[in-house]
Amino acid sequence: MYQNAALLALLSFLYVLISGRVERSWLSGPILFVAGGFLLGPGGLAVLSLEMTAEGLRLLAELTLAMVLFSDAATADLARIRRSRGLPERLLLIGLPLAILAGMGVAWLIFPGIGLVEMALLAAILAPTDAALGEPVVANREVPPDLRATLSFESGLNDGICVPVVVLLAGFAIGTEIEGQPAAHVLRVIVEELGIGLATGAVLAGAAAALLRLAHARNWIADGWRDLALVAVAIACFTTAQALGGSGFIACFVGGLVVRLPRPRRHELLRGTHIVGDGLALLTWVAFGAAIVWQVADRVTLPVVLYALLSLTVVRMLPVYLCLMGSNLAPRDRLFVGWFGPRGLASIVFALLILDTGLPHLEMLEAVIACTVLLSVLAHGMTANPLVRLCARRWRRNPGTATSQP
Repeated sequence: MYQNAALLALLSFLYVLISGRVERSWLSGPILFVAGGFLLGPGGLAVLSLEMTAEGLRLLAELTLAMVLFSDAATADLARIRRSRGLPERLLLIGLPLAILAGMGVAWLIFPGIGLVEMALLAAILAPTDAALGEPVVANREVPPDLRATLSFESGLNDGICVPVVVLLAGFAIGTEIEGQPAAHVLRVIVEELGIGLATGAVLAGAAAALLRLAHARNWIADGWRDLALVAVAIACFTTAQALGGSGFIACFVGGLVVRLPRPRRHELLRGTHIVGDGLALLTWVAFGAAIVWQVADRVTLPVVLYALLSLTVVRMLPVYLCLMGSNLAPRDRLFVGWFGPRGLASIVFALLILDTGLPHLEMLEAVIACTVLLSVLAHGMTANPLVRLCARRWRRNPGTATSQP
């Protein structure tokens, strides 16, 4: 245990030393953490032994994603999103279903031996994008504000929307008994997951925001404790919604939107969520490299790699391009939005949800998901800064082409 803790602390410290340089390069934090976990883990030097259960790894990934979603929502520019003329709605209501259908079609071509429900389950698990992996683009001021707001809002909501879909498909795949009419069961699951998550996030975060304003006005909060306030709120939103049978991810994103404190205070209070989120992300990516990548390495076949590549390109980019037709985004900007749809924490969480289901082709599904996430970490991490720099020249020359302003 102490050896593992020492290695993780050393990795964290070394990354802090070069973090600014990494953010300006073609590398990224997740790439280095996954590589470090793999090299130090059982697949490499075998000096890092993260003997985590599936439940433990799932909890770590869930908390990381919850903290990232809460932070992103709390810093979202809602005025900009309202002026984006429906770009996030297009991606969520049209692009996301199209991406799931496209993923099913590609699975049917590459893996004809698996059932239709398993095809849909694989497509749904790999449909949501990752807010943490998209941070280099969303936080880059060279990217037009509308594109940043659109990508951030999409990644914040699509994983919560996919939760009931994955739960339902997993139940159908393993033959779960359904009481009453299937349509009523589907509606009940969707209402519970989304409705409970939305209500929990709104109520808890709204009450927390009111109490924080009161405490600030009366100067009750000690300086040393400010950073923990919204960390506690984010965890409470997630765990309460999960305990009530709803989506903790929806609760965190809605909670972040509800906590609309004045800007100076918001920055101070959100500092803790950023630090905790980054720390949890480090552990998650190290665990992914040490505990998952090496285990599925021998299951990675040519069809698995082919599906992963198509999932990151055609399955994501074509639906995005189609759903954004009719907007005033230039074709190259539609491709830009389509490319920066990385797969990461949400897909890992969903994969861990089906780990003990006994699906007929579970090992193959796990290999495809792990391969897609690994390729996404590499491809999106390595292309973020170079592509932004390349596109920035055109955005500076034609500042109106990548905005949604009339």
